[in-house]
Amino acid sequence: MARIAFIGQQDFGKAVLDAFLARGDVIAGVFCAPDKPGARPDALRQDALALGLPVFSFASLRSPEAEAAMRSLDADLGVMAYVLQFAPQAFVTIPRHGTIQFHPSLLPLHRGPSSISWPIALGAKETGVTIFRPTDGLDEGPVILRRRCPIEPDETLGQLYFNKLFPLGVAALLEAADLVTAGRHVEQPQDESQATYEGWMHDEECRIHWASPLDHVYDLVRGCNPAPGAWALLAGAKVRIYDCRKHVVGRFVPGGHQPGDIAAITDSSILLWAQGGLLEVLTLRPEGGAKMKAGDYARQQGLRPRDAVTSDGWRSFVRPAASPASG
Repeated sequence: MARIAFIGQQDFGKAVLDAFLARGDVIAGVFCAPDKPGARPDALRQDALALGLPVFSFASLRSPEAEAAMRSLDADLGVMAYVLQFAPQAFVTIPRHGTIQFHPSLLPLHRGPSSISWPIALGAKETGVTIFRPTDGLDEGPVILRRRCPIEPDETLGQLYFNKLFPLGVAALLEAADLVTAGRHVEQPQDESQATYEGWMHDEECRIHWASPLDHVYDLVRGCNPAPGAWALLAGAKVRIYDCRKHVVGRFVPGGHQPGDIAAITDSSILLWAQGGLLEVLTLRPEGGAKMKAGDYARQQGLRPRDAVTSDGWRSFVRPAASPASG
């Protein structure tokens, strides 16, 4: 049982806090970033207050007040679970065993704030979580443990995070806390020759370029689903694309179509040309509107394929699925 100074935010922070409490650790205090005006109340803050825990909110963890609050807790270990505020060494080294931090990638790969999105968008087959020592360099501290998980070919950001990285991260922080407080951990410097850094997935990064290979377009959509949503101009209107399927085309198709052209419209979807095949859009959200079925949107807007193609005619030029290997 350890005395924990907890630093975190949102649902992941809440889940980690509850996991430490459930196994009998003492939460000496909780540090949360101040809520932004008009934003949804932070789940970790609400949980901590409901549990009667001391809660601290500082605009900056660099302040003398934040440092004094940390010293007052007499903590064995600091635990950082989804923290967007910079935590200086003067703050994180105060607990007897220092502080550990969670990051949802296999550091040193994908340092930065959108580290779940980028591996998917780049077509990676694997990712994971890392528990490390926070330093003044962003996500650059020595590693205590890593846990890996596969990225399935059709997995989205939401599926990967909630089904895999979220529970993996909670378990990894508990395991790392035990190793550190028992003095059984090993700190391994990150290999800078393998390091990558990517910034936030903002609008420019999320824009679909239809002239890109089909896999690149599909992976970008997966990596931005459910947020912030990959987007494109469809008949001049901005739409964000969510659920979709890809269909590989393996032969020349006449008709003079260009990447981004509508190939077909079905009851539930819109099929769009990309290099190497078709992206079948199932769910989209028009600018200023709500999510809806792509087929409904096409009918509302009077969209038409470039060529006269029946709703099932596009299937004739899609490459058939590979046959199962014979036994």
